[in-house]
Amino acid sequence: MKKLIIAIDGPSGAGKSTTGKALANKLGYLYIDTGAMYRAAALAVLNNDIALTEEEKVINLVKEVNIALEGKPYQLHVFLNGKEVTEDIRTPKVSQAASIISAIGGVRQALVERQREMGRLGGVVLDGRDIGTHVFPNADVKFFLIADVYERARRRNLEELNRGESLSLEQTLKEIEERDHRDSQRTYAPLRPAIDSIQLDTSKLSPTGVVEKMLEHVEEKLNLVAKPLGTI
Repeated sequence: MKKLIIAIDGPSGAGKSTTGKALANKLGYLYIDTGAMYRAAALAVLNNDIALTEEEKVINLVKEVNIALEGKPYQLHVFLNGKEVTEDIRTPKVSQAASIISAIGGVRQALVERQREMGRLGGVVLDGRDIGTHVFPNADVKFFLIADVYERARRRNLEELNRGESLSLEQTLKEIEERDHRDSQRTYAPLRPAIDSIQLDTSKLSPTGVVEKMLEHVEEKLNLVAKPLGTI
C-alpha cells in the first residue's frame, strides 16, 4: 500500500507535536519534528555566541551543523553534532531564538532540504509551520491546526511548568503572540494554511479527538489511492 506524506501545520500551541506523534504512532510512520530541528539549530547558534541578528553567520553555522532525529514518535531523540539535546532545546530561551532564526530565508532553505530528503519516500508525518505550503506542497494529506490563543498559551505554559520553568501565563501569552506575528509576517515561507489543507480547531478537542478526525481523512485518502484505475 502506498505510504503517504502527511503535513501538519499551525501556530505554536495548537497541538501539532502531540497529534503528530500520535498519528505517526497509529500509522507506523516516521515522525519528523521540524520544530525540533529549528530549535537544535538555534541552540547551536546560542552555544557559539553568535548574535541572532548576524544572519550570514547564523546561516553558515546552520549549514554546517549536523542535526539528527532518532527513535519512534514517543521516544524521539534529537542530536546536535552527535550530542543528545532533546531536553536542552525545550527552554524558553531556545524557543525564542528558534522563532527568530526560523524567519531567516537561508536557515529555512538549509533545513528544508534535509526535511525533504528525510520524507521523500513517504510513510512520514511532518509537523511545522510551512510543511504543506513549502516543504511538501504536494503532500498527500495536509492538516492545519488552529486554537484560541489563550488556550494555546495555557497549554504551552503548563508544558513549561512541568519542565520546571517559572514563566507566568501572561508572559507565555505574550511570547506566543510575538511568535504568531513573526511566523505570519516573515518574508520567506510564512505561516498560512495551504489552499487544500484540512483545518481543525483543537480548542475544545482532546488530542485523541483530533487524531480520530485526522485518521478519518487519512483512511479516506488511503482508500482512494488503493483503488484500481477505472474504479468508481
